[in-house]
Amino acid sequence: MKRRSPTPPRSRTLTLTAMLVSFCAGVLVDWALRTYGPPQPVDAPTLMAPEVRPKPDAAKDTAKDAAPGISRTTPTATSGSNSSTLRLPIDGMNVDAVKGGFYEGRTGHRHEAVDILSPRNTPIHAVADGTIAKLFASKQGGLTIYQFDPTGRLCYYYAHLERYAPDLNDGDEVSKGQVIGYVGTSGNAPPNTPHLHFAVFEIGDDRRWWKGHPIDPYPLLK
Repeated sequence: MKRRSPTPPRSRTLTLTAMLVSFCAGVLVDWALRTYGPPQPVDAPTLMAPEVRPKPDAAKDTAKDAAPGISRTTPTATSGSNSSTLRLPIDGMNVDAVKGGFYEGRTGHRHEAVDILSPRNTPIHAVADGTIAKLFASKQGGLTIYQFDPTGRLCYYYAHLERYAPDLNDGDEVSKGQVIGYVGTSGNAPPNTPHLHFAVFEIGDDRRWWKGHPIDPYPLLK
């Protein structure tokens, strides 16, 4: 009866090393999933974990491509900001589906906005009375709208539009519920995932539409 040759020491070492590497890799993957969640599409939106803000997601604008970045402060309550303030920007949207979207991670920054998945060309409504501060096109946000509320203290940001409502211009006064644009995938939105990237900012006396302190939109929409 033939006796099996003992496994050479080098082979045993390689086998043990491979097992150890596999174990460590598994631990790292498990940690990453628990910490960051499953892989997300490149956001700009990594949806429901989508969006990008040009500091805010699309508000990552610089003077030519997106204005200077929005400060990454913790959202704070503002006067005039309450749960009954805002109309839903998309009719029939599930508000609870965007809960926590503000705090989701993006590459190198926090989302600081919510992504509302909707079919392409779904009408987008002004969430409050106010003024169109700026119609802006950026690499990140694509076709975007910055709207001031009547007090001039809050700015509402709508991004990744397919197109604007006809005859909408800078400086126009708009009414709560008025259609101002349509859902799309402009900018760095995934081409097969139309959605509205919506953000709210508190702005200063200088009324610079590209700057502000981000506020979680979820409590304002609920």
